[in-house]
Amino acid sequence: MDAKHTHHSSTLPLPQLVEARLAGDPKLTDGVKSRIREALGDSEGVRESHTLAGPVYLGKVTVTGFRGVGSEARLNLRPKPGVTLVVGRNGSGKSSIAEAVETLFTGTNAHCAGQHPNRAVRWRNLHRGEQTVVEAKLTVEGDPSPSTLTRTWTGDAFTDSHALLRRPGHGTVPLEQVGWEQATRAYRPFLSYVDLGNLINGKPSEMYDNIAAILGLDHLNAAARRLTAAKKELDAVVNAEKEKKPLLHAALENVGHDDRALKALLAMEEKGGPDHAALDALIAGVPTADEGRLREARLEAAAEGPDLDRVGAAVDALRHALADVDDLKGTAAADAHSRAQLLQAALKHSELHADDTACPVCGTEQVLDREWASRAEAQIAALLREAEAVREAEAGLRTAMRTLHDLILLPREVPSVLSEPWQTWSDCRRITDPAELAERAFKAAVTLADACEVVARKAREELAAMDERWRAVVDLLTEWTKLSRQVDAEKPRRTEVGAALTWIKKVTTEIRDLRVDAFADHTQRIWEKLRRQSSVDLKNVSLHGSERANVRKLIMDVTVDDTEAPALSVMSQGELHSLALSLFLPRAATADSPFGFVVIDDPVQSMDPAKVDGLAQVLHELGRDRQVVVFTHDTRLPHAFRSQGLPVTVLKVERGEKSKVNVTSETDPVKEAIDDAMALAKTVGCPDTALRNVLPSLCREALTKAIVEAAWIRRSRTGQPADRLQAAIDETERLIPLASFALFDDGLVHLDDDVRSRLRALYGPESTTLISQCQRGAHPDGFLPPDPVAFVRKVEALANRIRKPEVNA
Repeated sequence: MDAKHTHHSSTLPLPQLVEARLAGDPKLTDGVKSRIREALGDSEGVRESHTLAGPVYLGKVTVTGFRGVGSEARLNLRPKPGVTLVVGRNGSGKSSIAEAVETLFTGTNAHCAGQHPNRAVRWRNLHRGEQTVVEAKLTVEGDPSPSTLTRTWTGDAFTDSHALLRRPGHGTVPLEQVGWEQATRAYRPFLSYVDLGNLINGKPSEMYDNIAAILGLDHLNAAARRLTAAKKELDAVVNAEKEKKPLLHAALENVGHDDRALKALLAMEEKGGPDHAALDALIAGVPTADEGRLREARLEAAAEGPDLDRVGAAVDALRHALADVDDLKGTAAADAHSRAQLLQAALKHSELHADDTACPVCGTEQVLDREWASRAEAQIAALLREAEAVREAEAGLRTAMRTLHDLILLPREVPSVLSEPWQTWSDCRRITDPAELAERAFKAAVTLADACEVVARKAREELAAMDERWRAVVDLLTEWTKLSRQVDAEKPRRTEVGAALTWIKKVTTEIRDLRVDAFADHTQRIWEKLRRQSSVDLKNVSLHGSERANVRKLIMDVTVDDTEAPALSVMSQGELHSLALSLFLPRAATADSPFGFVVIDDPVQSMDPAKVDGLAQVLHELGRDRQVVVFTHDTRLPHAFRSQGLPVTVLKVERGEKSKVNVTSETDPVKEAIDDAMALAKTVGCPDTALRNVLPSLCREALTKAIVEAAWIRRSRTGQPADRLQAAIDETERLIPLASFALFDDGLVHLDDDVRSRLRALYGPESTTLISQCQRGAHPDGFLPPDPVAFVRKVEALANRIRKPEVNA
């Protein structure tokens, strides 16, 4: 198989991949292909139930009363591929939002996994404990408008929640009916810091299962189980026939000189297979078991007609009820009943046509008004009281008819000889005329009861006369004949099922190997980006064992400086986290996943700057096809995106009093410092102390951020080690030495005079003066600009020039 075909096979959704293999296999007959598709059918149906119309993307997320979030917090996401970073300090509420999204889809999160629900970490917010709700707008590719997924808590336990999906045009259904439960396990789009550790620190079998789930072979495994069960069932019939045959031979030989036994033996050994027609004739000649005449005779012997006492009582009751109704005909009560019905019809007409007050009978205008309706209602009530006797009589008649109809029951099986009287009795159930019913029902019941008695007596006599000597032999002969016929009839099916199972097992092995290779390939590509400056080289990722094996584990072959070593024992914490991401992200990118998004919480911890740069590239690549939402408190990740020119949306999470969490678009850090400085400069009556010390310090912060940004852009262009640059920046306090990293390619601190000379050459002679004035803001005497507003504008212009990559080239 060539590389192009291999790649195509490993990225196709599994049902499509299997169907392509199946359709293109010339060795399989149509029957075998049909068996394979039949076995795959249910699995495919399960998968289709959670795909909806296309990949699902996250839109606006709202969280209320969940963990660190009090009143409603909104996270506005763009429901399409791309990377969004949600940044905030520890305790800002960002992880609470990340866990809320995970809980919305799964009902749980990493914090409470493995704990008793009532003893899990506090999940209700202290400041908003009366209501806990998480909701997200979902964009389903192919749907004209967004869906809404809402989870609401109704009790005190974490598990006391329910989630509903409202999908326009499809109604509202509980989340468990959407069919995502298996998908959230197999293609898990959520990765918390706890999950990172579990991926690489779990038991060998758990690590195996984590990766095996990513391969998505449940579809094929389920089909193999169905075919195995079908083959086992077919083999059981063959084995049973083989076991019964010598027993039947012995029984027939022990009967003695009997033509029937000899004919049975000959028919069993007929050339080309048993003569089932001859065997059937022998079995039919002597009633046996529940076959043929014996069964019919037993059915006749058990025949029992209707209970004539109950039928007679019901008929009498019906006749009395009919007489009561006839006695009331033409009476005042009957007339009142008719008039009440007429007025009720008129009142209903008036209600349906409220704007039309004309009488529909005579056409008189403005007579069916509100006043008439009130009179009519009162008159109806009076007439109904007067007609009570008629209603009671009619109700009694209906009850009597229903009682008699209820006695007319047809048995599940009726002897053929009794089919006519039973049908006559059954037909009475369709009679609606009370008089006719009373007349015909009793006659049909008597006829049927007499017929059942006669037939049952004769059948019992016939059963007593049957030849018991053949009973055991014929029972065994019947059983074996049935098995033999079933073996013959199912022989083609057995062959097809065997071939189908062999094909499924072969394809499962091939696709597993393809997907393991593709998965390992993807993992290694990610690791190459994340391993920056690491001496650990990931050579291979493989699975040892199988889903049913007692010993199964994930094998990761690594080398350290070209020397083989066990992965988990030689890697640092940052390297282990990078490896865990390398194992997780291919799972989120698989074509089978119904989720178009992936949510990652705190992936940067323990990573050095070089790996953070690599992580930005990995997330950017994933964001081409997936909506990637990353929660982090580490400012290095947004910086890594910007310094490498990678597109990213950054949202900032801040927490106020009483757990009030706000999410806003992160502003430009340089502009933010300049805006603060400008606001201070324009403050009327601002004390000189603030203008002397605070204002230059704010301007110094703006220049520092601009210089650091320019330094990282230069580092990205020159390929300097990221950790060395970060360490140098951390150790440098003054602006002039710091500017060395933005102005020179060697990443070293240059002499102040050299730096000033370079600054003046690039940004003009006033640039060094402004930097010096900003630096003085940290000194006790400070610097008081003559025109604060003009000073801030000059600093802003200098900062904007410094941060432009083309100026620093």
